[in-house]
Amino acid sequence: MSTTLEPSQDDYRGVSPESPQPSQHHQQNTAEDLTLQVDFSWQRFKSLITNKDDPQASSSPLYIIHHKAIKPHLTFKSATDNTTFATGSLHAFSIDAECEIRGRSTTLKALKRFKTEYMHRSYAFATNNGAEPVRLTWTGSCGLKTWDYICLDEKQMPVAKFSANIWAVKKIGTITFLGSNIPSVRDTGAVSDALREEIVVTALTLFYCMVLRTNSVLSLFGAVFSRPGRHDEQGEEGKGGGA
Repeated sequence: MSTTLEPSQDDYRGVSPESPQPSQHHQQNTAEDLTLQVDFSWQRFKSLITNKDDPQASSSPLYIIHHKAIKPHLTFKSATDNTTFATGSLHAFSIDAECEIRGRSTTLKALKRFKTEYMHRSYAFATNNGAEPVRLTWTGSCGLKTWDYICLDEKQMPVAKFSANIWAVKKIGTITFLGSNIPSVRDTGAVSDALREEIVVTALTLFYCMVLRTNSVLSLFGAVFSRPGRHDEQGEEGKGGGA
């Protein structure tokens, strides 16, 4: 880079970086700052997940989420072949939530009774080829208009964010991947399908879990009698999780 800056320090300094700028910007959006749009359809009672930066996003969604009143409450399907790859289940009393992604079950475990703080075991973020899952933590904050959910890795670095508009009728929110904090994204320059699927599933399952908690008296009692903890090392992979 030093050989490029010195000769173009005068007139060409502002011109030389311009030509590769669009491709660099496009790659950065694709890899480090990938943002997905979540749109809800009341008519069909389902949500569409699209790439917010894709000009043809409306006609080419990535995922379709079906909402049901019975378990599993959320069914995640690939928009390309309509196959189910994940589910999300809520509980009337318990403040935990359950997910199943590509045949692997995991629990969104509440760490606080009356504060949005959850954890789950992640295979997509594991650095040892997924042999041993790593711990991810979700924290949340609520404003007058938005609920923000931040996903933190084991080093408490933010890796993803779900911003939900609580007053929106259709455009529910956006999911942003903070690729600069994700080693696999920095190495490959792209967000993997496994990583993208896991964040989408856990973020939306957590969101609807919190919607249920804020509107249910049973969930209030569930929070009172729950046993949240930070070091639940057993059962977080879903092997012994109750329905």
